[in-house]
Amino acid sequence: MTSAALLSPSPTCGLCWHEVLEHRDYLVRFARRKLHDPALAEDVVHDVFEVVLGGRARFGGRSALRSWLVGILKNKLVDLIRDRVRYSALDSDEDESGESNNQQVCGAPRPDDLAEQRERLALVMARIQQLPDGLREVMEWRVLNDEPTDVVCERLGISQDSLFVRLHRARKRLDA
Repeated sequence: MTSAALLSPSPTCGLCWHEVLEHRDYLVRFARRKLHDPALAEDVVHDVFEVVLGGRARFGGRSALRSWLVGILKNKLVDLIRDRVRYSALDSDEDESGESNNQQVCGAPRPDDLAEQRERLALVMARIQQLPDGLREVMEWRVLNDEPTDVVCERLGISQDSLFVRLHRARKRLDA
């Protein structure tokens, strides 16, 4: 495909390709948080772009472009999870001895696990609040709010290197 074709409005959805690509990093971060697998996250975002370029999804302008793309991504994530459950259910019918294994295992966390997670989260949040202002601000804006690096740097008036140093120091203090 030529560069002119990539930058011209798509006949399928009325978007310029570069408008869609501007949201790629956000979509990949979103998918990574959900899947905990960077390679799989890249694949799912690629699938989103295939749907958009293939004309199987049309942007009607009733929402923000990012919201529309995230909606497509969420549908792709649900499809992926359904496929995984379907295939893992087929694979787990028999154990290594060849005998049928009909036990159902609940994938949801147990109540005691949830309580423990809440306690740990409360402890971490309290420790973040105790950090010095510069470290606390970068943790809140970059990590907790997942704001882009450039936005946080501009807000604090610091370089990216300084931001990463502050994040490192904050994480080190939280681990101690």
